[in-house]
Amino acid sequence: MKVEDCETDFPKLPALQKIETYPITGDKNIQMADNSFSDGVPPDSLEAAKNASNTEKLADQVMQNPQVLAALQERLDSVSHTPSSYIETLPKAVKRRINALKQLQVKCAHIEAKFYEEVHDLERKYAALYQPLFDKRREFITGDAEPTDAESEWHSENEEEDKLAGDIKNKAIIAEKEAAAAEEPNPKGIPEFWFTIFRNVDMLSELVQEYDEPILKHLQDIKVKFSDPGQPMSFVLEFHFESNDYFTNSVLTKTYKMKSEPDKADPFSFEGPEIVDCDGCTIDWKKGKNVTVKTIKKKQKHKGRGTVRTITKQVPNDSFFNFFSPLKASGDGESLDEDSEFTLASDFEIGHFFRERIVPRAVLYFTGEAIEDDDNFEEGEEGEEEELEGDEEGEDEDDAEINPKKEPSQPSECKQQ
Repeated sequence: MKVEDCETDFPKLPALQKIETYPITGDKNIQMADNSFSDGVPPDSLEAAKNASNTEKLADQVMQNPQVLAALQERLDSVSHTPSSYIETLPKAVKRRINALKQLQVKCAHIEAKFYEEVHDLERKYAALYQPLFDKRREFITGDAEPTDAESEWHSENEEEDKLAGDIKNKAIIAEKEAAAAEEPNPKGIPEFWFTIFRNVDMLSELVQEYDEPILKHLQDIKVKFSDPGQPMSFVLEFHFESNDYFTNSVLTKTYKMKSEPDKADPFSFEGPEIVDCDGCTIDWKKGKNVTVKTIKKKQKHKGRGTVRTITKQVPNDSFFNFFSPLKASGDGESLDEDSEFTLASDFEIGHFFRERIVPRAVLYFTGEAIEDDDNFEEGEEGEEEELEGDEEGEDEDDAEINPKKEPSQPSECKQQ
């Protein structure tokens, strides 16, 4: 490979090839005096030889630079060791067989898509089994039902230590406990259950503004509804609110549409079902209570008379409740800008997190135990990376999370946008 074939940050040597055409062996070949030439050497040949000599010196200087040599070596290594360069060296008969393998891989991707469709059917089946437990969870949270002694019994990991400490203190404070029990407040249900989860989870707390908090304290339940059999894959998040001073809806919904099929243009990118779009709902805000907009005053000057007037204007405001007015994925072939793509991807991630983590394990996010588990898992990954230092970087992150079928009918309280 010639030097000029390698891409580096250093300028190419345009006359480097002339080193072979016009070799310089010493002062015997060239004699210069008063801008005239002797020994019958043509002026153009002598000039070319002079340029070649300068080029050779420049090449020597450049090639002695360790940065240039490192860049050249890196370029040579990348050219000679990339998988694509290796494939190009294979005989046509072998390439033909590789193409056949790719055809088989496309068929595998379509079978995998069917597999995930059946997984979604199983999700729907087991969601029906979970729901009675989630309904009872809501009753305990709202105070509509009180757990029995058997239902409220829980054995902690430190039960023996707690029991021993309790026995020691029991006799001394039994009378005090009885007196305190009569005065101890007994609020209904578990106050601010879901709002506490929002505060505990960083992904959610980043969305919540101070003026959102009083509204979220009225949140009583979050449900996941899967699409019906035979309908396009989707799932709906339902946020159930008690009566409040902010809006008249009792339920706010967010529908996430999914796809489980390989892309025709890039079938090998298929890694399972993915969220492709989402729809929110209309929030019926009470007068002056809409936290998703703010009113600003703006002065306007009349061009002719020069008088000034003040007008009021509503502009968008940061709020968790913008979650129900999502950005729409482009369906007309036009690509979104970078900021919009990031916003949409974040929305999909939050929707999946509600579905896969928050709703099924709500009490553990309320107590913080699930968050501690997540933190420990992340620390373990980091430790493993340190131990494997020197190896290639780890595998890509887990597949984009699975996402279900159809848009179920929306509750009457929340109109689909």
